[in-house]
Amino acid sequence: MPAVHHKLLLEDALQDSPQTRSLLSVFEEDAGMLTDYTNQLLQSMQRVFGAQSEMGLATEQLSRQLLDYEKKNFALGKGDEEVICTLQNFAKTVGELNSLHSELANQMADSMVFPLIQFREKDLTEISTLKEIFGIATDEHEAAMVKYSRLPKKKENEKSDLVKEVAYTRRKQHQASLQYYCALNALQYRKRVAMLEPMLGYTQAQISFFKKGIELMSKKMDNCLSSVSDMTQSIQAQLDTEAEAMRGSQREFLSVEDTVYMPDKDIEPVNRTLIQKAGYLNIRNKTGLVTTAWDRLYFFTQGGNLMCQPRGAVAGGMVLDLDNSSVMAVECEDRRYCFQITSPSGKTSMILQAEGKREYEEWICTVNNISRQIYLTDNPEAVAIRLNQTAIQAVTPITSFEKRPEGSPNPDRAKPGGVYVTSSGSQKTGAAPEPEDLIAPGTPIQFDIMLPASEFQDQNRAGGRRTNPFGETDDDCLTETGDSLLQQVFAVRFQGSMAVRCGNNQEVIYEAMRQVLAARAIHNIFRTTESHLMVTSSSLRLIDPQTQVTRISFQLGDVCQFAAHQENGRLMGFVVEGRDWSDGDEEGEPSFSAFVFESNTEGEKICYTINLAKDITEAKKDPEALAQLMKNMPLTSDGKFLLLEPETGDTSNGAEEDLESEA
Repeated sequence: MPAVHHKLLLEDALQDSPQTRSLLSVFEEDAGMLTDYTNQLLQSMQRVFGAQSEMGLATEQLSRQLLDYEKKNFALGKGDEEVICTLQNFAKTVGELNSLHSELANQMADSMVFPLIQFREKDLTEISTLKEIFGIATDEHEAAMVKYSRLPKKKENEKSDLVKEVAYTRRKQHQASLQYYCALNALQYRKRVAMLEPMLGYTQAQISFFKKGIELMSKKMDNCLSSVSDMTQSIQAQLDTEAEAMRGSQREFLSVEDTVYMPDKDIEPVNRTLIQKAGYLNIRNKTGLVTTAWDRLYFFTQGGNLMCQPRGAVAGGMVLDLDNSSVMAVECEDRRYCFQITSPSGKTSMILQAEGKREYEEWICTVNNISRQIYLTDNPEAVAIRLNQTAIQAVTPITSFEKRPEGSPNPDRAKPGGVYVTSSGSQKTGAAPEPEDLIAPGTPIQFDIMLPASEFQDQNRAGGRRTNPFGETDDDCLTETGDSLLQQVFAVRFQGSMAVRCGNNQEVIYEAMRQVLAARAIHNIFRTTESHLMVTSSSLRLIDPQTQVTRISFQLGDVCQFAAHQENGRLMGFVVEGRDWSDGDEEGEPSFSAFVFESNTEGEKICYTINLAKDITEAKKDPEALAQLMKNMPLTSDGKFLLLEPETGDTSNGAEEDLESEA
């Protein structure tokens, strides 16, 4: 007797994934069709039992109904051939005995009608009841998750109550689903017995009470009845074994700690080498011009794509291509564990919310790994582990210039070999360098620029004034900015800086960008501070917008390379040349440092401004060239270069208003 291969896996009950729900719907459809068929079969048997005068017609209908079992297209597949053949034999025999009278009524009530009624009232009704309980438990869990997801950070004291509520409803749903799954699995065995047992009792009653037909019935049905009896006993034995195994699995699954049901209570460490991830996330959708709503959907990765599968859907659909995409943590509507995935073009982005911190960090790491196309390698797991270990060893987060470990390369020092970029943008480049030729392995990265306390005090002593980023002139800044033909301010966020080996190749900037962003993702450093980058015809200055204190400044002549990211237009960086006197050389060895920023505008605008500043610096050496440059460029009312058209289209205002609006 072949075993039943279709069954619901109890270990999938807790996750409650769309795949499990889809399989559950197939079982429910099968149970519904079985209920309809059982009711029809029972009606036929009751007609045989109750209609003595219509015994012939009733048995004929029963014969037809038994033959229909083969034609039923059950959701989990048709019945096995042994059951079909047995039912066909029964149908033939019933057709031959349709003329027998109804003295069998009493025994039919016990051996034919009652087992099927018991099957319908006990087993099928139990399935219906468990389905309702499961639906109620699911709704309660969804409601508890909604309340938990909406919990703002300022109400942290209410989190414990909501966590307990989520755990209680999740455990309740788990218990209901286990019972429901076990009942549906057992139904696959019981329906086979329920289909065969009534006909076995019916035939035995015929033999017992109709002496005229006992010889005929014995010759045709003895072997068949013995086979059916053995079949039902075998099925019952399989059911008993499966039921005991399912009860053991229930006890095992329900013996876990309560933390399994609690969100944000993960005790396992974060796996940063994943290249596949699946689970429920909340996604923010716009419902109006300024209103948004959060939907809880099942997300999973497939190759280089992020897929989404709503509950009840047969398959998932692609949401976003993750190749070369970017992912970062964000603060969103006072919700915790939010992160944003942005396409390489920057035109498509989505904000997602994870259930807990571990899920949140693993999703960010997984998307970051996929964006680097690790999954296309021969052994992606090994590549992900190796890259993660290499990144952890090579990248040491430093929070400020004042906390640099001894022996590490100075970010303002590097190896010689850089040349300046000319005003036309030409530069001396060779063959495509390897990453090790651009940046030394193990070079530390600085993620913030902290102004030393002594420098802050020097800039704020009596008689001193704060540096104004908008070009306003006063007594202390006239000497620095009064003779500048160019002043432009951009709002930027400092991402990081590191020492590099050369300053004559834009690839060093791109490699620095990649390492800085990868290091931020690995070390979960996502917060940045906004600053003002002032570009003048003599220097680049990073200014604190709150205190107007210059955090760091560079002479324009020391900026030997600058470029915007080729795909993410908001990223830009530049390389600064310095001198290293550690070897005792009076002139010092050339060294280079790369600085990476994210701007509110296009990085190309900042690069254009720096290039223009260099052109102005070169033109100052030749009055005729300077006059020609000023003739070709628009000027403000006070004779300074006007770089960008105001968004309002009003060009009558001075440079101060242009700079302020741009910042």
